[in-house]
Amino acid sequence: MTDVFKILEERGFIEQITHEKEVKELFAKESVPFYIGFDPTADSLHVGHFISLMVASHMQKAGHKPILLIGGGTATIGDPSGKTDMRRMMSREEIDYNVSQFKKQFARFLSFEGENAAIVVNNADWLLDLKFIEFVRNIGVHFSVNKMLAAECYKQRMEKGLTFFELSYMLMQSYDFLHLYETYNCKLQLGGNDQWSNIIGGVELIRRIGKDDSFGLTFKLLTTKEGKKMGKTEKGALWLDASKTSPYEFYQYWRNIDDEDVHKVLSLLTFLPMDEVNRLSSLPGEQINEAKKTAAFEITKLIHGEEEAIKAEQAAEALFNGNGIAENMPSTKIENTNISILDALVKTGLVASKGQAKTLIAQGGITLNDVKIDDVTYTLNEADFKDGRAIIRKGKKSYHKLEI
Repeated sequence: MTDVFKILEERGFIEQITHEKEVKELFAKESVPFYIGFDPTADSLHVGHFISLMVASHMQKAGHKPILLIGGGTATIGDPSGKTDMRRMMSREEIDYNVSQFKKQFARFLSFEGENAAIVVNNADWLLDLKFIEFVRNIGVHFSVNKMLAAECYKQRMEKGLTFFELSYMLMQSYDFLHLYETYNCKLQLGGNDQWSNIIGGVELIRRIGKDDSFGLTFKLLTTKEGKKMGKTEKGALWLDASKTSPYEFYQYWRNIDDEDVHKVLSLLTFLPMDEVNRLSSLPGEQINEAKKTAAFEITKLIHGEEEAIKAEQAAEALFNGNGIAENMPSTKIENTNISILDALVKTGLVASKGQAKTLIAQGGITLNDVKIDDVTYTLNEADFKDGRAIIRKGKKSYHKLEI
């Protein structure tokens, strides 16, 4: 079998692992059913899920079986990991709709046919019918509250108050692993590094009931050189759904990453051979922009298909070379031409607030139809709209089209 551990290690995915020697041996001798959980709190996956999808794809290509667990049951509670406030509880109808949207995006990375076909399961199918007394007697008895409260995923909630409802999340996720172990012979749970405490809970639960072949592995979160999560824009998350983040916007995000992040992005978010990743990421000076173009194209192709990636690439080049208005530029429709520049910047999502807009204008960072705006009180008028559209640019690379 293909040594997937070596692939994941070489590309920089692996962060923590519970039993490294045993996992390496397991990968070498058999096809391993593994699971990754997805929280269905939105109707699309976003860049934060991208690493999970790439890991699952590498694993399946190496002969292992992906189990994609949708947290339909746990989403009624909400994972407190990394949160300072309790999440809104969701209805079953909301969750079911979101799950249907996820499945379309999974199919771009994984095969649902063949010997190691991926499967999608929803933990609502076994969690929602649990009997409380039976659950706490059979499962809760294996968990120390003192140890749970020391876990990183709960520390951030302690100041504002951690509810028993949220405290039970670790038990539920651990029970998921046990259920999948018993039902599908699933021996490995994978997840982002922020899930380490929950993953350990599941591994230890299975081992406490007398088994010795449960394992956990976390992969690195996608962060910038400053340690901030990638995929955040002025508009919010960078979504994998084209109706929420256009292919052009998606392409531009990766085209504009920092030089220091090129190697990480090419390694984690493309299937390019590592020799090519190393060559591209070591290009000197201005040549590193060619690596960024490659990264943007490859990543956009993975999410939106080659045709949309080509369109996004052409649109970006047209703008860069001054060859007119690109049809694939992100756009916002407005009712009439009379809109203040501050309102226009906020409405398009180029800035988060009017205060930020004023700062950018004062710094000379905003242009309208290639004319620099220096008046924060400027109001657009009919003359600014050629063929019913006007182009606003923030800095050198962020364009947006206003359409009547």
